[in-house]
Amino acid sequence: MSATDLSTVRPASGGATDALRRSNLATVLGLVHREGALSRSELTHRTGLNRSTVGDLVSELTGLGLVEVDEAPAAGGRGRPSPLVRAADNVAAIAINPEVDAVIVGLVGLGGRVLKRVRIETPSARSAAQTVTLASAGIAGMLAGETGIRIVGLGVAVPGQVRLSDGMVREATHFGWVDEPLAELLEQATGHRVWAANAAVLGLRAESAFGAGRGVDDLVYMIGGASGIGGGGISGGRLLTGAAGYAGEFGHTFVRSDGRQCSCGSRGCLEAEVTQAELLAAVGLASADAASLAERLVAADDRAALAEVARAYEYVRIAARNAVNVFNPSVVVLGGFLAALYRGATAHGAPDLLGEVVHSSREGVTVVEAELGTDQLLIGAAELVFAELIADPARALAA
Repeated sequence: MSATDLSTVRPASGGATDALRRSNLATVLGLVHREGALSRSELTHRTGLNRSTVGDLVSELTGLGLVEVDEAPAAGGRGRPSPLVRAADNVAAIAINPEVDAVIVGLVGLGGRVLKRVRIETPSARSAAQTVTLASAGIAGMLAGETGIRIVGLGVAVPGQVRLSDGMVREATHFGWVDEPLAELLEQATGHRVWAANAAVLGLRAESAFGAGRGVDDLVYMIGGASGIGGGGISGGRLLTGAAGYAGEFGHTFVRSDGRQCSCGSRGCLEAEVTQAELLAAVGLASADAASLAERLVAADDRAALAEVARAYEYVRIAARNAVNVFNPSVVVLGGFLAALYRGATAHGAPDLLGEVVHSSREGVTVVEAELGTDQLLIGAAELVFAELIADPARALAA
């Protein structure tokens, strides 16, 4: 998989006609995956291909079991109704997101639909081997009794630096992992093909495809979770991954000169100064109740809780200022507990998140919360799997 564009997989060798057919299959399947059910006439319009070619492509994708065609859609328009093409309901990817306090396992269908979700609570961080054991048990339990589901691969959203070429976790400091072959271990344990990447980058991919970043060519994404803070950026419509896929480590933005020791070895990093655990504790919530954090922060009236919100928010303002000044986005998307903190802080009259950004850079920039909520990392992990499936459906299914 390319280190510069996670959504691109080079087609297999073959003649020009075969390569064009594969490219057209990818275009049609990608549209149905991202946009939902589309009529065959709409596919013809969007692809610029002729009707017979689109019909042949849809027939091939139907034969592969990747799309379904409704030959008799509801009437309502003039003329002969065009059949609707939708992603097959039974095609899915397994998604895994290990956190320091849990292992989350999901089943995600084509189209970014989270079909099932299992959270396995753990008392503390654990080894890569223990994570594989817990994830495998979660997968087995989740799939028990399921019939007809077609698993096309397994994607992992890792809160750490992951080498895209082989899923090697180079560093996951909150777990104490260094050079752990997580993708290989999961492949051996589950029998599925496995892809892995940085969790925050995958959250960005999910929001860009299906959520708050949809259709936005220049954005900055920041997300906070139990394992820290990360993020990523899109510039000119391209995901910024860096030379080896490690870009977007906003959690290690320097925000305080006399700051706390960070797990990375430095001091004053954003994720050392702003943690989900402290915000949860401030309003009396457990880690499993993180989905309620925004509501509780908005309703908070305790002086200590409000002081913690103000303190944490000020450090996030510094990191956001740096990100916008450097990347000049049109949208800033906040996910996880950072979205909760933003909502809580603004409800209590906090200053503009981008109020100290260079004036020209902040003109027209909007700050929004991620739309996919707790599903964003699972959807992003599944996108790793679906990217290869979409790029060359027949070859991916054969593999």
